[in-house]
Amino acid sequence: MLDQQPRLSRRGLIVGLAALTASCAASTPKPAPVAQSFTPVVPPPLPPLVAPPALVPALGPALDPQGLIRRPLLYAAMDALKRHRGKVAHEDRVYIVDFQAHSSKPRLFRLDLTTGEVKACRTAHGRGSDPAHTGFAQRFSNVPDSNASSVGAYLTVGQSWGSKHGPNVLLDGLDPTNSEVRDRAIIVHAADYCEPAYLASQGKLGRSFGCFALSQADLNALRPDMDGGRLLFAGV
Repeated sequence: MLDQQPRLSRRGLIVGLAALTASCAASTPKPAPVAQSFTPVVPPPLPPLVAPPALVPALGPALDPQGLIRRPLLYAAMDALKRHRGKVAHEDRVYIVDFQAHSSKPRLFRLDLTTGEVKACRTAHGRGSDPAHTGFAQRFSNVPDSNASSVGAYLTVGQSWGSKHGPNVLLDGLDPTNSEVRDRAIIVHAADYCEPAYLASQGKLGRSFGCFALSQADLNALRPDMDGGRLLFAGV
């Protein structure tokens, strides 16, 4: 007679395996999740811009040490000086206009290429560049009677005097984007809508017909410096 061994039922097998699994799980705790930390990558600051020696011999200090001029605009102006250096008689200073800035902000910069120092004042843009008079120039044109500002490189031709605006500085356009400025009579002149009293009451300057209009005090300070043969660069 054979010995009879107890038969394990299917139900018992499942229950037993479940118990064994629970026991293993209890004896081997899961490791706690590791918190991932992310270190933001901060790009290194741009080095001070120094004019290439081919442009300005023996330049010591960096240009615009205070960082008043947006670097892309400053680089564009220096590139324009390089492109047009055969037409620019004097490379001791350049004038840069930031048409991305609001008209209430100083946005015409006098950059001394010998010392690197910058002086800033306010200038108006054209009616055609800002039809709704928001204070921001939004469009630019080289077309006569557009009443808009033009971007690009200009050459200061010299001091002049007109019956309408009085003392002014004549300009020539050096780029295809502003080649018509002489025929359009685009100049640097003073206007009452650029005076501090107008700015205080309106919160922005008035608009010209495309000229670089300034307050009388700013024109008096800049006009002798702008005399013939220097670069003025307007950009966004």
